[in-house]
Amino acid sequence: MRKFNVTVNGKSYSVNVEEVGESAPVQAPATAPASVATAPVAAKPVKGDGTPVTAPMPGLILDLAHKDGDTVKEGEKVVVLEAMKMENDINASAGGTITYVVKKGDNVDTGAILAYIN
Repeated sequence: MRKFNVTVNGKSYSVNVEEVGESAPVQAPATAPASVATAPVAAKPVKGDGTPVTAPMPGLILDLAHKDGDTVKEGEKVVVLEAMKMENDINASAGGTITYVVKKGDNVDTGAILAYIN
């Protein structure tokens, strides 16, 4: 038996753990894990001028509120960004015609350009 002290939610517990048999060396699995998280990618810039709409935080693009070429008004929702299990509306910083740089399912970093408004 081996004795350990464990703290859970600020409360300390003393536990006894029984060792069974000899410990075998741990081997890594032969295949890669099924779900591998993808690193956030910076959005690719679109050629042309315009006011950029940027990500205020890293997250996942859940929805694009318009189609490329649609006219948007300043302050209107243009992207839904999931960050820390919360949906955040990203609004247009100017009025004009929107051209998206990202698509649904993309991961973006803070400051990544999501769209341009001309």
